[in-house]
Amino acid sequence: MTQTLDTLQEFIAAIDAAGELVRITRPVSVHLEMCEIADRTMKLPGGGPALLFEKPILRDGSVSQFPVAINLFGSMSRMALALGVKQLDEHGDRITKLMDLKVPEGFLGKLQLLPRLLEISKFPPRMASGTPSCQEIVWKGDEIDLDKIPVLTTWPEDGGPFLTMTAVVSKDPKRGIRNVGMYRVQQMGKKHVAMHWQRHKTGAEHWRQMAEKGEKMPVCIIIGSDPASMYSASAPLPPNVDEFIFAGFLRKAPVKLTKAVTCDLEVPADAEIVIEGYIDPAEELVVEGPFGDHTGYYSEADLYPRVHVTAVTMRKNAVYSATIVGRPPMEDFYLGHATERIFLPLLKLTTPEIVDYHMPAEGVFHNLVLVSIKKQYPGHAYKTMNALWGAGLMSLAKVIVVVDEWVNVRNPQEAWWVALNNIDPERDTRFTMGPVDVLDHASRAFTYGSKMGIDGTKKWPEEGFTRNWPTVIEMDAATKAKVDAYWASLGIEKK
Repeated sequence: MTQTLDTLQEFIAAIDAAGELVRITRPVSVHLEMCEIADRTMKLPGGGPALLFEKPILRDGSVSQFPVAINLFGSMSRMALALGVKQLDEHGDRITKLMDLKVPEGFLGKLQLLPRLLEISKFPPRMASGTPSCQEIVWKGDEIDLDKIPVLTTWPEDGGPFLTMTAVVSKDPKRGIRNVGMYRVQQMGKKHVAMHWQRHKTGAEHWRQMAEKGEKMPVCIIIGSDPASMYSASAPLPPNVDEFIFAGFLRKAPVKLTKAVTCDLEVPADAEIVIEGYIDPAEELVVEGPFGDHTGYYSEADLYPRVHVTAVTMRKNAVYSATIVGRPPMEDFYLGHATERIFLPLLKLTTPEIVDYHMPAEGVFHNLVLVSIKKQYPGHAYKTMNALWGAGLMSLAKVIVVVDEWVNVRNPQEAWWVALNNIDPERDTRFTMGPVDVLDHASRAFTYGSKMGIDGTKKWPEEGFTRNWPTVIEMDAATKAKVDAYWASLGIEKK
C-alpha cells in the first residue's frame, strides 16, 4: 500500500526516509545563491536530490524562520511518491477504467461496477472542523510583512523576488466554480504582489469577468500543501473541473479545506503558508518581470494586476516551498512528465490512434511533441497533428513529430533516429498558423505564429511512395537468447 501524504512536511519526511533529501545546514542567501545551488542539483543525473535549506538568509541579512524546500518533485521516483503510486502510468490506467463506465448487463455485472462508482464519490474535498493548522499563526494589518518570507530572487536580471511553487485559488464569478492554478507571483513590497497569469489561463478569465463587473476579486496564494494538490495546480484541467477534486482522485482521499480568514475562498486546511488578498479592477496594472523562465530565456516585463495582501496565515514551524526554472532539465520537467502520463488516456479518447506521446525536456513542453500512432490510412499522421493542435493547450505545440506505433517516443534519440530516416523534408513537412505560447520569443507576433508537423511514419504507396521501404535492422530472437544466457559472464557490463 502506498502512503497518502496529507501535508508538505509529510512529503518531505517521506523523501528523507527514501534517502533522497539533502539538508543544507550552512546559511545560504535567497538572493541568487540558493538558485545556483538548486540549478546545479537539478542538472545531476536523474534530477538530483531534494534540498531543504535550513538557514535561508533574507535580503536584510537575517536568518529566516522558514526553511526552504526545493526540487521536491525533481525525479521520477519523487514524482511517483508525491502522487501515491509506483509508476505514474497507474493513474492513467485508473482514468481509462473510469471512462469505461457503460452499464454492464446482468446483476453480477452491475455489482462489479459499484466499486468504481463508489471511488468517484470519494473525490470531492471536505471542510475541516475546528481551527485548521494553516491558521495557527495569522498576520493582519501592520503584522503583514512578506520580507520575512524567504522569497527567492532566482536570476540576475529578474525584476525582483518571485513566489514560484504556488497554488492560486480564485472563483468563477458567474458559476462559482473554483480554479487553482500554478502562477508565478512577484513580490512588490511588504504587502503587495503582482499576479502573472497569462491570457489563456482560467484565473485570468475570472479576473476579466470581475473587472467587467467592477468588483474586487479575492485570491489566495497557497505555498505548500499536500503534494497531490500542489501538482494539480499545474495540471491542464478543463475550466469546469475543480483541481481539489482532481487532487482527491490522485490521493484516493478527499482534500481537507477551510475558509480563508479574509476572503470568501477555501484553501487546504493543512497548507504551510496562505497569502490572502484582492485585486481592485479600478487600479492600473503594474509592471511584472523580467523573469528567468522555463524556456531558458528571460521573459519580458509586462503589465499585470496587483494584489493587496489582507492576511498571511501559516502553520507553526511552516516550511516554504519553492522551485526554480531556467535552462532544462529542471524540476518542472518532472511535473510536466506526470501530466503527460496521467492525461494520455484523455488524449486517446478524442484521438484513439495515438499509442504514446512524449514532450522532451529540451522542448520545454510546448516546443516539441513526439507522437507514435497506429497508422491505418494514408495521411493519418497529418490527421493526428491537426487533432492535437485542436486539443486544449496542445494547440501551443510548436513542432509535432509523428512516428509509427513500434517507436519508443519516450526515448527521443530513437524517435529522432526513425523520423530523420523516414522523411523527405519537402514532402513530409507541413506548416500551419495558430496560437503560440506567451513565452515564445521567436514567434512573428505575440502569442501568434507558425507550427510545424513532421510525418516520420512509414510511407504508403497512396502517399506517393513507390520504392521499396527497407526493413529495420534487428538481431533474430534465437541469437539474442543465446547471448543473453552468458552475457553477464563476459564482464563487459560492470555492476
